[in-house]
Amino acid sequence: MEFDLGKTVLVFAAIVAVGTAALVAAPMMTPTTVVMMVTPSMIVFGAICLALGVKHGEYRSRGAR
Repeated sequence: MEFDLGKTVLVFAAIVAVGTAALVAAPMMTPTTVVMMVTPSMIVFGAICLALGVKHGEYRSRGAR
């Protein structure tokens, strides 16, 4: 599968949505805590990891010189 911006955003949103739904369903924290604290941190951490992964992929595709 070739990833473009649309597919990447869709997969990223799906991963965050599944994680949020699982944490809301689990009796660990209140849903308010999950939505207001955990989900935003998942989004920020995921975006940082995605950006690093894209940059590393660009580096690898150029070939080590």
